[in-house]
Amino acid sequence: MQARARGTGPWVCAPMSNALTAMATHMNPLLCVDDLRVAYPAREGGATEVVRGVTFALGRERLGIVGESGSGKSQTGRAILGLTAPGGRVSARRLEFDGIDLLDCSARERRSLRGGRIAMVLQDPKFSLNPVLRIGDQIAETLRAHRKVSAREARARVLGSLAAVQIDDPERMARLYPHEVSGGMGQRAMIAMMLIAEPELLIADEPTSALDVTVQLQVLGILDRLVRERGMGLILISHDLRLVSSFCDRVLVMYAGKVVEEVAAAELANAKHPYTRGLLNCLPRLAESRHPLPTLDRQPEWAA
Repeated sequence: MQARARGTGPWVCAPMSNALTAMATHMNPLLCVDDLRVAYPAREGGATEVVRGVTFALGRERLGIVGESGSGKSQTGRAILGLTAPGGRVSARRLEFDGIDLLDCSARERRSLRGGRIAMVLQDPKFSLNPVLRIGDQIAETLRAHRKVSAREARARVLGSLAAVQIDDPERMARLYPHEVSGGMGQRAMIAMMLIAEPELLIADEPTSALDVTVQLQVLGILDRLVRERGMGLILISHDLRLVSSFCDRVLVMYAGKVVEEVAAAELANAKHPYTRGLLNCLPRLAESRHPLPTLDRQPEWAA
C-alpha cells in the first residue's frame, strides 16, 4: 500500500501524497462520518455533547486522531463501532461503513460487523482480556463468532495470528492466562485477537500508551506491516503528535469534542490552528533546554 521510508526508524512509513490520499478517501471511501454527535445526560438536566459534529471519510489508509484527554477521540471510535456507553445518544447525518448505515442497521448486523469487518484494539490489555480464559481460547472464540471453522482450523488460525504479531512461541502463548504475560505481549495478543477475523477497518485506541518505548516501536511495526499487507483502513487514536506525524497519512486534531484541524501527517509541524500549534509547542526538544516546558494557553473560542 505504502512504501516504508528509509532511515526513519522501524515503524515510520512514507505517507501517501495529498493527491493519492484524497483519491483513496473520496473515490472509494471505506467509512463515511458526517456530523457525528455523541451526547450523555447531564446531572443538572439536559444533555452534554462529548462529540460535536465530527466529519471525515476514510479510505484504505492510516488516519490519526489526536487531542488531549477528554477531547472526544475515544468516544468517536466507540460510536463508530457501536460501543457507546449506556445512556449515550449517537446521531449523525451519515455514518456508513462500506455502504452500510451503522445507525439504521439491526443489532444482529452490528454484532456481525463488530469484530468481523470492524475491530477495535483498546489501550490496556489488562482490562480487555478475560482473566479466567487462556489467551488462545479467547482468540479462537473471536474467530468462531464470525467464521464457521473446525476446532483444528481454529487452532491453526490462532497460532498463525500469534505468529503474525511476532510472538516467538505461539503454542506456549496460547496456553497462558493474561496475568502470566507482560503488557507488551498482552497488547500483541489483543492485536492478534482483533485481526484474526481479517477485518477491513481497525480502530486502535492508544495501543501503545501503556508500553515502554522499545515495545511501542515493535507494536507499531506490527500494525504497519499488517495494514500494508492486508490493505486495511486504520484509525489510530493517540495523544502523541510525533507518533501520528510519522505513522499516519492524515491527522484530525480534536478539541472539546470537535475537529479543529485536518492536516496531512507530513505537514503536521506546519499546522495553522492555534490549538495544534500550542500542542506542538509543549513538546520537549533535544536541541534546546526547555525547563519548565511551556503550557497550553486555552482560548474559549477554540471550543465554540
